[in-house]
Amino acid sequence: MLTEKNILAAFSEILVPGIQRDLASMNLIQGVKIDGQKVRISLASTALDKNAQNWVHEKSVAAVKGLDSKAEVEITFLEKRPVELNRIKNVIAIMSGKGGVGKSLVAGLTAILLNKQGYDVGIMDADITGPSIPKMFGTNLRPQGSDSGILPVKSANGIEIISINLFLSSTDDAVIWRGPLIGKAITQFWEDVLWGSLDFLIVDLPPGTSDAPLTALQVLPVNGAIIVFTPQDLSTMIVKKAVKMAQQLDKKVLGVVENMSYLYVPELKKKIEIFGKSKGDEMSLNADAPLLARIPIDPKLATLCDEGHIERYDGEILQPYGEALEKIVSSLKK
Repeated sequence: MLTEKNILAAFSEILVPGIQRDLASMNLIQGVKIDGQKVRISLASTALDKNAQNWVHEKSVAAVKGLDSKAEVEITFLEKRPVELNRIKNVIAIMSGKGGVGKSLVAGLTAILLNKQGYDVGIMDADITGPSIPKMFGTNLRPQGSDSGILPVKSANGIEIISINLFLSSTDDAVIWRGPLIGKAITQFWEDVLWGSLDFLIVDLPPGTSDAPLTALQVLPVNGAIIVFTPQDLSTMIVKKAVKMAQQLDKKVLGVVENMSYLYVPELKKKIEIFGKSKGDEMSLNADAPLLARIPIDPKLATLCDEGHIERYDGEILQPYGEALEKIVSSLKK
């Protein structure tokens, strides 16, 4: 017997070309009507070119026929904007007051840990002029899509990624844009990319407090921010500006992360604070938010990022940072 439940279950086996997520998780199923053996199904054509639409049409008919060979199946494609279909529960911005503190590294580790906890996660690389997320995740596929939308690419472990670097003819090409154009690109990453259903979208913001991060914090429904800094006095002084920016825009600071906090020398069994004494407690107090992690200088992590295998990292820091993120998740559910 044909039921909506059976049809939706069958459609869970149909993966969208270019993203390899099923129709339901990409929110492309718009309606199912059953009248005896007549089945009318409405699908959004968002981000699907003609070849993809034909393939989805064929697989959809076959899925229904697999339930009832005598079924009469009618598939209708509807035009929808990605922003109408996306269902993103939480948006977390990764911020820093200056460049070079490891903001993208923290964004990557945050996404990886949430993914390991069973959540559907995406990363928006909003650092338009300094994109590094694709390199760390070993992703160089050009995003697919159509005039109606863009599909993100997936990492080895299933994290959705969008970055300006994925659209360049060469990863070495410089993005020499003025502020308004950068802001427009960030807006398009939100409105024109079909993310589907996600538990978390991690946004790697541009450094500083200028046009680009301002646009991201105003356009995106950010639930909260994680502030990244290093132990140097100069870094912590500037990062306080990022904290104040988030607070002035009514964005909750979920926590702070100190990167390059120390170097562990196993031969000496000693932690060496290369850039000075930890400022973690000071920054936590200043931001009125917990210190989520003190990430060490780890040559293994650096090598994995350079090789595009950050998802293989298994350093000891992951457990305490993962536990801290679990507390953030709990607070966001309240």
